Amino acid sequence: LQLVESGGGSVQPGGSLRLSCIVTEFTMDYYAIGWFRQGPGKEREAVGCANDIGDVTRFVDSVKGRFTISRDHTSSTAYLQMNNLKPEDTGVYFCAADLGPWTVQAPCATDSGPYDYWGQGTQVTVAQ
Repeated sequence: LQLVESGGGSVQPGGSLRLSCIVTEFTMDYYAIGWFRQGPGKEREAVGCANDIGDVTRFVDSVKGRFTISRDHTSSTAYLQMNNLKPEDTGVYFCAADLGPWTVQAPCATDSGPYDYWGQGTQVTVAQ
């Protein structure tokens, strides 16, 4: 299983970006997707996650109401739509795949421990 992120770039505060995570060499339906980021001088932190089907998503408080995650099973791609971006959203964004198992109470994880595969990351810079 390989993950490749794309869609990063530079944007002004208040702008939007959509990141893509293409998954190859694996059947799309059977893993949860997580998005993480690492800002300059900071530790990697969770952004949000989506369950294996893509009908359940979770986000950390700092991005709730601004970020969404979606999955296109036909193209084996997961998306992170980021709106109303702030300078503190700057960082390298990673997607990751969690092969499970999951529970009804925890269909996807917002901590890095359960994730088995990681992409290389894509840079997002939010500045004037």
